[in-house]
Amino acid sequence: MKKDTLNVGLVGYKFMGKAHSNAFKKVGMFFDPSVKIGMKAICGRDEAWVKEAAEKYGWEDYETSWEDLIKRDDIDIIDITAPSNFHKEIAIAAAKAGKHVFCEKPLALNLKDAREMLAAVKEANVKHQIGFNYRFAPAIQLAKKLIDEGKLGTIYHFRGLYLQDFIVDPNFPLVWRLDKKVAGSGSHGDLGAHLIDLARFLVGEFDEVIGMSETFIKKRPLVEKMTGLSAQAQEGAQMGEVTVDDATLFLTRFKNGALGSFEATRFATGHKNGMSFEINGSKGSIKFEFERMNELQYYSAEDEEGLHGFRLIQATEDVHPYADAWWPVGHVIGYEHTFVHEMYEFIEAIAKDKPTSPDFHDGVKCSQILEAVEVSIENRQWVKVDSL
Repeated sequence: MKKDTLNVGLVGYKFMGKAHSNAFKKVGMFFDPSVKIGMKAICGRDEAWVKEAAEKYGWEDYETSWEDLIKRDDIDIIDITAPSNFHKEIAIAAAKAGKHVFCEKPLALNLKDAREMLAAVKEANVKHQIGFNYRFAPAIQLAKKLIDEGKLGTIYHFRGLYLQDFIVDPNFPLVWRLDKKVAGSGSHGDLGAHLIDLARFLVGEFDEVIGMSETFIKKRPLVEKMTGLSAQAQEGAQMGEVTVDDATLFLTRFKNGALGSFEATRFATGHKNGMSFEINGSKGSIKFEFERMNELQYYSAEDEEGLHGFRLIQATEDVHPYADAWWPVGHVIGYEHTFVHEMYEFIEAIAKDKPTSPDFHDGVKCSQILEAVEVSIENRQWVKVDSL
């Protein structure tokens, strides 16, 4: 029976939990989804904190057990923003309970777990989507349109950078993102996953990869308190081992013959969220920088002689994807709006029984590439992605 309201249960209440909560609140205000969205319950282990989050973010109720959340008959969607080591167990249990599942990236700690998650949602015949929110920036949707229309011709190059500096200080504590058992990997899976997904979305499938990585600070003080991306350690705190990469670089050859280079690091001093890419083709090029996410630079080799050059496109006009739901042209949108767009698409896919994108299959492909790079680094050789 078709429902007029889809009720959401959200697991996680910190950085991503806040972003997703905001998205669910804003979808119905700026878009016209086919069904209403009920912010039914938010879940977290610390009762005091999750209760406060429920009140602050606008959730009707809260739970301290994700198992109890999944058992509820009044929940249609389970949205997972917990750390990566919880993704598999929660997603599989939610699918078995007949809930539609949204899961933040990376899909799982490793490729094996990601494949099990995909198998579970397929067997349960529930809708599933992974949180690659950068796809949903209007400028990136415009880039996809230009490529699909042949404006760039044959694609030769993709070069992507994701540069941050938030752990450059060697006294920054050993947060969960620096623990392989919890996060799966460091900059590679956290930052590089976004570049990998964008490259697949815009250019195509990966054929083979070769990479290198480094952990610059081997030990850090144990964390006392963490809120979002901020953390504190006690004076003279015991030291713990960093078990993930601080930086990973790799090369790829795409199946269509294009070449790619990727760099993800948390040690690029001066860069806060410097995600950018450039794509070069036989007829033109595009350049994108997320810190200027409303802009796309486009070069056409077919322009009149003497007038060649990159043109700056302000992707905020009504003709651009999602832009007509927001403000007049030039009244820019920001990071949080990409989550609104992806949640809108997920809700519409459920309501209209149409495919989701990106789905858990895309999450598995990303995990496959991440793991191929890790195998390449370990063996110091090229690795065929499809061999894993």
